[in-house]
Amino acid sequence: MTAADIVKEPSMLKQKEMIAHNYDLLTSAEARGQKVASTFVPGNLNELIRCFGLLNNLPEINAIQNGMRQLSGDYILEAEKRGHSEDVCTYVKADLGMMAKGNLAPNGKPLPKPDVLLLSYTGCFTFMKWFELVREQYQCPTIMLQVPYQGDGQITQNMRDYIVKQLKEEVIPTLEKVSGVKFDIDRLREHLAASAKAEDDLVWVLETGKLKPSPIDAYFGGVYYIGPIFTAFRGTQDAIDYYRLLRQEIEARIAAGLGPITPEGTMAKQKYRLVVEGPPNWTSFRELWKMFYDEGAVVVASTYTKVGGTYDLGFRHDPNHPLESLADYCLGCYTNRNLPQRVDLLQKYLTEYEADGLLINSIKSCNSFSAGQLMMMRTLERRTGKPGAFIETDLVDPRYFSAANVKNRLESYFQMIDQKRKVAATTGVHA
Repeated sequence: MTAADIVKEPSMLKQKEMIAHNYDLLTSAEARGQKVASTFVPGNLNELIRCFGLLNNLPEINAIQNGMRQLSGDYILEAEKRGHSEDVCTYVKADLGMMAKGNLAPNGKPLPKPDVLLLSYTGCFTFMKWFELVREQYQCPTIMLQVPYQGDGQITQNMRDYIVKQLKEEVIPTLEKVSGVKFDIDRLREHLAASAKAEDDLVWVLETGKLKPSPIDAYFGGVYYIGPIFTAFRGTQDAIDYYRLLRQEIEARIAAGLGPITPEGTMAKQKYRLVVEGPPNWTSFRELWKMFYDEGAVVVASTYTKVGGTYDLGFRHDPNHPLESLADYCLGCYTNRNLPQRVDLLQKYLTEYEADGLLINSIKSCNSFSAGQLMMMRTLERRTGKPGAFIETDLVDPRYFSAANVKNRLESYFQMIDQKRKVAATTGVHA
């Protein structure tokens, strides 16, 4: 299949235009005199960054783009030649290797040096070390927003107050100094209100996975659904328009009784309903997706679509409590939740979305996700009676994707689900 053959909906085309325009803005920022912040997806403060007229450049998104464009392998090798271990997160190595080889954006033009690094620390220790390396290279102001981990499985007022204090005393003053723009809380409120509108439509979309047939794929398709809300577009009219368009497309699909769109058109059969834990593999993204829809396996819910915010649990950015809302957003990201919370969330998805089982994609270089996953799977098997399965790939390192191995494991898993159905049909005992 060539790129020209891949089926795309209007919402996907709009998102592609949004991303391309953002990269054009980034690569022309220095010439236009606009300043740039670099930050990460989980816990990102895009609404606040926009209050200061800064552009937002997200290193993981650059790594994902390079993974899907088959460029990340060379960048990773370059980083390893410069002394970085094979066990280091491959997002990091893809980013550092890209910087060493020209730092080119998808439009072929160099990305700008950041004017400020803004890290919201939400459960991934690698982010902290990654920014230390980037800071060494760029020598620019660096802001570290410390976000308390939900070790006890709850958000306390002390946690919220601690983040708000940092926003007032460290984050906002530094952004004012870097940008030369005075903070305007009313402008922040406007961005937060825009975020909430888009978030409402996103949650509506994700929860249609409960329908039979599911009109969405919440893992592979979900990658596209979450793109604008997790990155540089949250808080903008572009994001509102995108999610309105996406919702309209899915409403039409529901009315017609259709399944999700795949790269080869509408998914015709839905034999297996799965919940998936863990990020996708980006270097073989379409090949992996095809292994699912060829077998009639649709993902009805996933945890990866909650990395940039657990909106389906009720959180919305709140213009009436702007700084507190930013704090709650950072605290509630999936990677900032402890393992019992993650297990409870997966159990909720397995039950409410009437899934046949849980599939874990264990990412070799991502400890933030992979730690504890086998324990999570065994716990959920005991609680729900539904079978779990384990595949292993990586984020953007093509050396760690074995198509034959993954395909064999998936086929064995689907056979396991079939066997459980046969037993249930014979005995009348269901999971």
